Amino acid sequence: MADRLIGEKLVDDMTVEEKARAALVEQVLPALRAKADQADADGAFPREHIDLLRDAGLLGLIVPREYGGLGGTLRDLAAATYAMGSACPSTALAFFFHNTSASRGLLPLEAIESGLFSAEEAPVVKAFAEKVLRLMSGGTWLANFASESVKSSGANIAIATTAVSATRNGVEGWELTGEKSFGCATGIADYYLVTARLDGYETADGLVMFLVPRDAEGVTERPFWNGLGMRGSANHGIRLDGVFIPREDALTVPGAFVKMLRCSRGSFVGNQLAITAVYVGAAQGVYDDTLERLTRKTFADTGRPIAESPMHQVIIGDMTENLERAYLWLRRQLLLETCEPPIATKSEVYAQWRIAKGSICQAAFDVAIGALKASGTSNATMNGTVGRALRDLAMGLVMTFPPERGRLEAASVITSNRANDLFASVSS
Repeated sequence: MADRLIGEKLVDDMTVEEKARAALVEQVLPALRAKADQADADGAFPREHIDLLRDAGLLGLIVPREYGGLGGTLRDLAAATYAMGSACPSTALAFFFHNTSASRGLLPLEAIESGLFSAEEAPVVKAFAEKVLRLMSGGTWLANFASESVKSSGANIAIATTAVSATRNGVEGWELTGEKSFGCATGIADYYLVTARLDGYETADGLVMFLVPRDAEGVTERPFWNGLGMRGSANHGIRLDGVFIPREDALTVPGAFVKMLRCSRGSFVGNQLAITAVYVGAAQGVYDDTLERLTRKTFADTGRPIAESPMHQVIIGDMTENLERAYLWLRRQLLLETCEPPIATKSEVYAQWRIAKGSICQAAFDVAIGALKASGTSNATMNGTVGRALRDLAMGLVMTFPPERGRLEAASVITSNRANDLFASVSS
């Protein structure tokens, strides 16, 4: 259909309200697309995109209307990051991480509603959650910093950044010290939403959150790195050296992080499947570009389109299969995380995601490999759609965890659950 929104290629059963929100995304795509090559070449986030997305109201895309947002859901976010990924993957990635901040507002509120907090804890938790949501809907860009340079062998994310109680100039608060190795919109976002660990805690009960102003004393940017892909997402990270944060800008109730995650169908980051939608959007973009060029370009002797040669037909067929595989995995995960009532347990959703993330990103990368093969030497360049897509999509193989680790962890969840079921049946 000629009037079909780009986001509808992924979420093909949009409601009227979802289409209205997707139309706002559609309006910014030409500007994103126009800056994509330059953002990649410069390795810098296009600063004009900040006002572009803010003025469109998209920084509050998944914030409930009661807090001033557009009232979207994970379906809206996946459609948005997919559409943006087809135009400028770097901007789409940074936009995704801004929106993961919403989970730090929505999940605590849901945990309060579920009775997981005491009467004394609930007002503190609610105040922080609502502050996050109102900042987003008001046009404040948040960078969600969880990942660190310190890693452990048993976890994808180890939190070593510490929070120590402190008082400055009569104001009670916390001092943060640590290093965040990855977080889009470094030096771009208005606030960094930082996950840290309360000093003296070794378990997840000590995980806490802070709103850190970009220009706060003690905040510095890590050195720029010559990254392989998504080069315009400003993802070089930050260092925190005794950064003081007042208590009203912190959620330090012990156990709060664990309680809020009990209300999530997804993962540690929040709305994480929308990150793979960026890669599928980029894969669709390079697929469309390659097919259009190969169909338009003809052989000198026959005048027939190059796309009709036997070799190109095989490659195009492989690209099509890989693209469809990515869509199938992504749409299935989206269904599992959004349908009401739920059709799978949290453990099943988690296991499915561990496999889906790697499968989606591998399939998207394989589309780019096909585009390179089909396009020939003239398109084997660092710039241009094919070269950029190849590098951008390579990042999906390693971001958060590679496909192999995802399959290993999914298998562990599945077999552990099966063993527990067998033990329960034998013991009963």
